[in-house]
Amino acid sequence: MMAPFLVLYLLFIIGPTLYMVLMSLFDTSLVKEGLGSWAGLGNYAEAFGDPAFWESMWHTIWFTILTTPPLVVLAFVLALLADRVRRGRWFFRLAFFLPYVLPSAVVALIWMWIYTPELGLLGRFVTALGFTEPGWLGDPDVAMWSLALTTVWWTLGFNFVLYLAGLQDIPRELYEAAAIDGAGPIAQIRRITVPMLARTTSLVVVLQVIASLKVFDQMYIMTSGGPNFSTRPVLEYVYDVGFTDFRVGYASAVSTLFFLVVLAVSAVWVLLTRRQEQGL
Repeated sequence: MMAPFLVLYLLFIIGPTLYMVLMSLFDTSLVKEGLGSWAGLGNYAEAFGDPAFWESMWHTIWFTILTTPPLVVLAFVLALLADRVRRGRWFFRLAFFLPYVLPSAVVALIWMWIYTPELGLLGRFVTALGFTEPGWLGDPDVAMWSLALTTVWWTLGFNFVLYLAGLQDIPRELYEAAAIDGAGPIAQIRRITVPMLARTTSLVVVLQVIASLKVFDQMYIMTSGGPNFSTRPVLEYVYDVGFTDFRVGYASAVSTLFFLVVLAVSAVWVLLTRRQEQGL
């Protein structure tokens, strides 16, 4: 029964990953046949000495810092509110999750219209309050914040569903016993909800960090890495050197380094999960 999955997994995941590592050791190019000449660790050495690579890595990390805290905290708060509301619960669940099902191109077009200078909805709101409208996607100091806001609105629903599922697994008897003992709503959240959702929170944080590290779609569509490469993440850097400069070997080396970063984040989650299980 596992054979079909294993075959597809080997063909489309393991196989391309191993071939990527192999190409990273050669000067492979899209305009030449075969793997090209042997480069050894030269591509990796070039990546470590390339300022553009480290700049794109910092952009990816900065985007992760901007998006992870609000996507975790807001998802928890909204899930808590949606779980406790008595009327129209289905509406709030649908409203919070609906943006997540939209394709990235649709989300990008919506928010590009919202950010349009002098015509966009957000610009009109800011000017109505008496402030000067910033260059949402044209200012290097503001563009990353604008992309982070778009991402929070778009992907909040996934973490919201995870927290909502975790809340439904908490026995209601615990809250009833706490209420009898005189614990208020805030004390119940601190003493019951937060500890009982510890594993869910660790899962949400790690999945969100990995998702933010792998950002590409909205940045490529909305800013194409600009202005002045101020929003170019690692994956777009890989795309540029691999499919614009045709240096597939060097792009494979950068992808391998980035894969190790994502793998390290996953390993941290495994260690945290094991510690939580041992503490139970």
